[in-house]
Amino acid sequence: MTGASPLSPRRLVLVLLVLLTFLFLGSTLALMAGPAWLPPREVLRILLGFPTSSEMSLPAGDIVLRIRLPRLLLGGIVGASLSVSGVLFQALLRNPLADPFVLGVSGGAALGGILVLGFGGVLGMGYAAVPPAAFLGSIATALLLFAVAGARGRLSSTSLLLTGVVFNAIASAAIVFVASLSGLSEGTSIFLWLIGSLSAARESSTLLCGLFLLAGLVIVWPQARRLDLLALGEESAAQLGVDVERVKRILLAATSLMVGAAVSVSGLIGFVGLIIPHFLRLLLGPDHRLLVPASALGGALFLILCDTAARTVLAGGELPVGAITALAGGPLFLFLLRRQQGKGLLP
Repeated sequence: MTGASPLSPRRLVLVLLVLLTFLFLGSTLALMAGPAWLPPREVLRILLGFPTSSEMSLPAGDIVLRIRLPRLLLGGIVGASLSVSGVLFQALLRNPLADPFVLGVSGGAALGGILVLGFGGVLGMGYAAVPPAAFLGSIATALLLFAVAGARGRLSSTSLLLTGVVFNAIASAAIVFVASLSGLSEGTSIFLWLIGSLSAARESSTLLCGLFLLAGLVIVWPQARRLDLLALGEESAAQLGVDVERVKRILLAATSLMVGAAVSVSGLIGFVGLIIPHFLRLLLGPDHRLLVPASALGGALFLILCDTAARTVLAGGELPVGAITALAGGPLFLFLLRRQQGKGLLP
């Protein structure tokens, strides 16, 4: 699986089968692990609807089907959405540090969602309006990012990172302000929203997020070769026949779609779109025909494992999954930043 290998149908299928195998194993572990450890045979019997051999069969079935399985599905969909969004941002901006969380796009989506949660009732809007609001928040933030960081006609890595930091700070402050005004700040719900959590997994929200992910992938897949050309630079891509502005609009819409849906159901989970695309690009190469589906599977596996750790690392307690991803992604971000500076790509 080296980056030097040309992409063939056989290699594409082989890589995806390997990732699917790891995803299956990680999902099995997620269903087994927790305060109450369940053996794999018990989990399999519960999933297949067979009578279980355990004396605790009823509680075990509830734990698997009503608690762990919904979180697993939501974690896989959110992880895939954030990871693919990271791939798109990195190709679009030609910056390995680009990520929806780092650039503030996730924060914009969260702000859109929290505005509806806080004040939507006054306008007759229910929870169903949260994903569209998060989508609008993410696309508005992305447009502001391009406008501010590219004010001189050129998107520099330094401007993008600084603008993203500012957007994140503004969005976090605005979320707390809106939550305080609307009474959402009571309890721990706003904290979980800011740090990211999968504890509120619901069938309807998981299905909606999955549909947004599918729509994003359908939009992105035909653009895979154009993504490869964009990675060479906008001028080179234009000379090779790519309608750069049209492709940028398509990618921006797809990214905002996936980020908005993911943030609306899980809050601000950071660094998934940084860690997985970067790792897989080093491992598999830059061909987006492979990198996009591989990142979807890798992001799903990563967030499922992080959520499993969040549920099990504290005896009798639970950490927000965003804390786990931040602990993994923060040091990697600093490493990549130093690496970029060492190459002279950043001042």
